Amino acid sequence: MLEEEVLALLRGHGEGHLSGEAMSRTLAVSRAAVWKAVEALRRDGYQITSAPNRGYRLAGGPDRIRAGELAGALAGRTVGRELVCLETVDSTNTEVKRRAAAGAAEGLAVLAEGQTAGRGRRGRSFQSLSGKGLYLSVLLRPAVSLAELSQLTAWTAVAVCRGIQSCCGAEPQIKWTNDILLNGKKLCGVLTELELEAESAAPSHVVVGLGVNVSQTAADFGPELADIATSLELEGFSVRRAELAGQILAALDDLYAAFPAGKADYLSDYRARCATTGREVLLLRGDAQVPAFAEAVDDDFGLVVRCPDGRRETVTSGEVSVRGLMGQYV
Repeated sequence: MLEEEVLALLRGHGEGHLSGEAMSRTLAVSRAAVWKAVEALRRDGYQITSAPNRGYRLAGGPDRIRAGELAGALAGRTVGRELVCLETVDSTNTEVKRRAAAGAAEGLAVLAEGQTAGRGRRGRSFQSLSGKGLYLSVLLRPAVSLAELSQLTAWTAVAVCRGIQSCCGAEPQIKWTNDILLNGKKLCGVLTELELEAESAAPSHVVVGLGVNVSQTAADFGPELADIATSLELEGFSVRRAELAGQILAALDDLYAAFPAGKADYLSDYRARCATTGREVLLLRGDAQVPAFAEAVDDDFGLVVRCPDGRRETVTSGEVSVRGLMGQYV
């Protein structure tokens, strides 16, 4: 769409002016078409100034998720080479799975202003207030073993932390395995879903989805979540969601380029950010709650725990609640 291409050119030109003639040459359209696209962007809330003999300059814009905002930051990358930005969707993960089934290529990224049926782990609902958070999913088709794929969720947690930190300087931590925390409260949820080929049971593709709380207030979370959830805005970090999306998608692309050979780097960062180790935990196994002490993250991102009888075991899946984080045990 021409509006997105014009927005991408203006966004990529920074504080300088860009002439309508230059844009028409780059996009192979008439100057009148460029002018119409600029006017449409202005109606959408973008502040675009113009000066004789100098051209147009993007002076500001709304906090919107759209392809023109992201294209420049993702040029030449695999993740984000196809961008689908929606006003609303049931779930970005579900939308990516639909498109994957239709043959979409790896790197597809679906983003939405809001979700009507956002999902977390184990089928839990995920609050997805329109315009308040960053909700995105990407399609990956890594040619690796199932054992290696089992570690992708932990890698993703590191990548999301890096993207957030690059955008605004916040230093998130990770609650094993994949909850992103800021100052002890949940900032972001990550959900990775693996699809297998029906005949061979070989991995077909992976959908990596996440939701970051960006500008929610305590009132937005309500009494049930206010004590355990937070947003970047509540922690003093004001960001544009498009800029955050660009940084996180770039970090996911870095992950994809490094996976799985670059494991040492991601494992080291995961251990440094893990807020679970060194704490008392409860291992939730069905209806039973088993107390333990989280000692370390092993070389495969498993959680090494010490039981009250001194026995050590490695947890590779399941729920782990941590004493002192987001309440007594969360």
